[in-house]
Amino acid sequence: MRILLIDDHALFRIGLQELLQRRGINVIGAFGNCEEGIALAASEKPDVVLLDMRMPDMSGIEVLQVLREKGLTMPIAMLTTSREESDVINSLQGGAQGYLLKDMEPDELINALRAILGGATIVAPELMGVLAKAVQGETQTPSTRDIFADLTPREAEILCLLADGQSNKVIARNLGISDGTVKLHVKSILRKLNVHSRVEAAVIAVEQALCSRDQ
Repeated sequence: MRILLIDDHALFRIGLQELLQRRGINVIGAFGNCEEGIALAASEKPDVVLLDMRMPDMSGIEVLQVLREKGLTMPIAMLTTSREESDVINSLQGGAQGYLLKDMEPDELINALRAILGGATIVAPELMGVLAKAVQGETQTPSTRDIFADLTPREAEILCLLADGQSNKVIARNLGISDGTVKLHVKSILRKLNVHSRVEAAVIAVEQALCSRDQ
């Protein structure tokens, strides 16, 4: 696993880099400067990018946005102290595949990174209530419902499995199709729903009650 770390706190950054390397994870770069981190992400294409949320020159959300605008599709996860609802939602809607807290145990971080690399979206358990509250607080709009009409039956089925928290591998196994086919369907779903992440698509599906328990 090749990790890029962007965090302006030098002690934390250096300490995390050493911890990950001792666990056999290749940290290809650890930067306090966001521009340098963005440049390395574009040139070296790490497996996962870990971003701090609060940084002086750019916020984690802004770095995430720049990386996605550059067409970089590798998993990006926030590793932060922020438990703000807006930070969680904005990160996931911006295309992050993880929102992790800095006070988590080292083994939990390693497991989360492996899961994110495997295609899962991981949110710190302490923040699931925040995420659920945000989803429940969203209002339903006809325009959002209309976009479901563009989904094929298979895409709608896979979207419901995404909303159930299943990874690509689990979906492939359950439907008897390949991982590659699932990835193509997910890519099509994101394009049709005009969203950037699996979590945002799942949130819309839950919000609009697309998936009934009977399905």
